[in-house]
Amino acid sequence: MTLNPAALDAYWMPFTANRQFKKAPRLLTQADGMYFSDDRGRQVLDGIAGLWCVNAGHNRPHIVQAIQAQAAELDFAPPFQMAHPKAFELAEQLVQLSPPGMNKVFFTNSGSESVDTALKMAIAYHRVRGDGARTRLIGRERGYHGVNFGGISVGGMVANRKMFGTMLGGVDHIRHTHDPARNAYSVGQPAHGAELADDLERLVALHDASTIAAVIVEPIAGSTGVLIPPQGYLQRLREICDKHGILLIFDEVITGFGRTGNPFGAQTFGVTPDLMTVAKGLTNGCVPMGAVFAQQKIHDTFMTGPEHLIEFFHGYTYSAHPLACAAALGTLKTYAEEGLLTRASQLQDTFAKALHSLKGEPHVIDIRNLGLVGGIELAPLPGEPAKRAFNIFLDCWEQGVLIRTTGDTIALSPPLIIETKQIDRLVETIRTALRRVA
Repeated sequence: MTLNPAALDAYWMPFTANRQFKKAPRLLTQADGMYFSDDRGRQVLDGIAGLWCVNAGHNRPHIVQAIQAQAAELDFAPPFQMAHPKAFELAEQLVQLSPPGMNKVFFTNSGSESVDTALKMAIAYHRVRGDGARTRLIGRERGYHGVNFGGISVGGMVANRKMFGTMLGGVDHIRHTHDPARNAYSVGQPAHGAELADDLERLVALHDASTIAAVIVEPIAGSTGVLIPPQGYLQRLREICDKHGILLIFDEVITGFGRTGNPFGAQTFGVTPDLMTVAKGLTNGCVPMGAVFAQQKIHDTFMTGPEHLIEFFHGYTYSAHPLACAAALGTLKTYAEEGLLTRASQLQDTFAKALHSLKGEPHVIDIRNLGLVGGIELAPLPGEPAKRAFNIFLDCWEQGVLIRTTGDTIALSPPLIIETKQIDRLVETIRTALRRVA
């Protein structure tokens, strides 16, 4: 299907250079396995799992059949004071995969909603337990936590924040962990930077721990350019939070569901948070859905007072939507049958070797990787930030490979079903583009 220019006019596209796109549209029409098809009839290798979400690859039978059957059986069930069986079945399967103690699940519809839910849970938790002065939220520079006001307030990406006013009050940020002077071209976790977690102590001294509700970080900061946590950094952050009674929230919207070689990044890095947000890979991108995992102690703190009263005044019309639950159950079945939640640990050495073979290619100034996620940082064109990487993106597209760029970093997160020959094609296409693009 080819759209004429007039048909492109009405749609205001998200996170897109709209004017450039509509001059030369990139339209996807079908998908299967590792590939999209476009409106020119070409197959396009998916190097980014759709948008960090299609972890099991496209058009998977268990998921497709589950959605089709659910639509015919129960299209919607009200989530307030009512429920449907698949919501409980899904929650039970999820807690079996989660880090120890994270055995309560609250359903949302996206990563952005998951983040705002977790932030509200953290503040409300302290209030319910009689520590209501703890309202301050701490994010991290270069963090991405979705696009709702809570998420952009604790987030630390300038372009996502600068147009939207003062945002939430009572928010501060610790330093980011990007340290190319010491850690450039690290394979896996960088050796240097655990001490950067101590920046939280600076904010404790400034605000006092008694005012701080929670710290939220991504185990791997994805949208800012794939920043891998230094060795010992997350452990140190956990220790400081425990010392001061601060909740630790992991945003695992990107790292969840096999991306790092375990079901969740918390397990890969050996650090269990108090709250954990997920989305994307939960349904393999097929139906919008997110969730927040909570420690038992957090849930139980709310379970007081008369039993007929609502304990937590929060939720969404589409929380635990039947189609989303069906898609998630089909996704988990696919992950389990094919061992996909740990497959990245088997492929990460191959993936790392291929990525780091780009060292020395034109414009490359750093390469970062862990599991099946990689970042290739480029020197920017003078006076034109992000343009060089965008040119690489366009060149790869013309060669039939889909990559993602953020600023001047190429970010890769292929479906977990990727094979070695497809890794090689992905990297060689980027190599060709690097040599061709100024």
